[in-house]
Amino acid sequence: MKKNKLLWRHLLLHVSLASIFMMTAQKSVAQNQPLRIGWVYAMANAPALIAEKKGYYEAEGLRVTVHSFGDGPMIQQAIAAGELDVAYIGTPPVYQWFSRGLETRIIAKVNYGQAAVIASRSSSVKSPADLRGKKLAGVAKGSGMDVLLRGYVLKEAAKLDPENDLTIVQMPSGNMNAALERKVVDAAFTWEPFVSLALARGDARLILDVNQALPHYPWYVVVGVPKILQERPDDIAKLLRAHRKAIAFLQEHQEEANGIIAETFNLEPLQTIDGKTLAPEAIVREARKRLGWSDKLESTDLQFIQRLIDYSLALGFLNKPVTLEQIVDTRFQNNADAISSR
Repeated sequence: MKKNKLLWRHLLLHVSLASIFMMTAQKSVAQNQPLRIGWVYAMANAPALIAEKKGYYEAEGLRVTVHSFGDGPMIQQAIAAGELDVAYIGTPPVYQWFSRGLETRIIAKVNYGQAAVIASRSSSVKSPADLRGKKLAGVAKGSGMDVLLRGYVLKEAAKLDPENDLTIVQMPSGNMNAALERKVVDAAFTWEPFVSLALARGDARLILDVNQALPHYPWYVVVGVPKILQERPDDIAKLLRAHRKAIAFLQEHQEEANGIIAETFNLEPLQTIDGKTLAPEAIVREARKRLGWSDKLESTDLQFIQRLIDYSLALGFLNKPVTLEQIVDTRFQNNADAISSR
């Protein structure tokens, strides 16, 4: 009997040691894997591409794979499929998908500004209120930009009912300028570089610069998958330091950064309607008038995120309330700060 007990104890000990070894081995393997980063293909997410192009991830000792996506929902689908660890994404998809059971945490800011309403110069639309009865190009209903459009631009700035006072024509952002030129729509709610391309060409006018109306409103953020945040905190700190270096480069070396952005977004010399030719970098300089970059999540940023959540609830895009505490975690930002200051 005593011998059997000893055998069981030895067996349990071996099983426990084996389990610990396997868990340690799995964690080691996970930490040696590249950090998989996705970003929405928008100029405002330039820190993601700058960090890669300038070698800031590598300088931090961090292996990564970086992929661009057409919009936030596509990134969330990739996260749900287990294909991404970290993403540069707008805040509305984060809390909308959280309410449906897909958890990610906002760990840093990427930018402020980027969105604007533009209209053809031949259009009668000269202010947001003039959109009444008109056709406005917008992206998919319920998307992040759509929340900003319906919640702020139309309801608050224009005092219009998004469902009844105008027609929102859904289309990819890359098609909006052509739709304006062909008079398929009267105006468009879009972002950079599409705003600057239309304005620089000279056949569109700026109706509402959201960054001017809501100074330094945050838009894209860095989010992480909880499992990765828990298992690889050192890699996340490296990522955030590379992210900060990229933002510093965007601010301190603007001409070189503008060239990288122009190349990444395939910007070509632009012929204006009065016959002039603008270099691709001039388009980026124009875009900088409506957007900028910052990594620090301030209290005002959190207030705006709460405002977006409130918009989504009022618009029926959320099936239940979501709190900031559920989706924002500033510990990793603070950890990166502490390491940087040593």
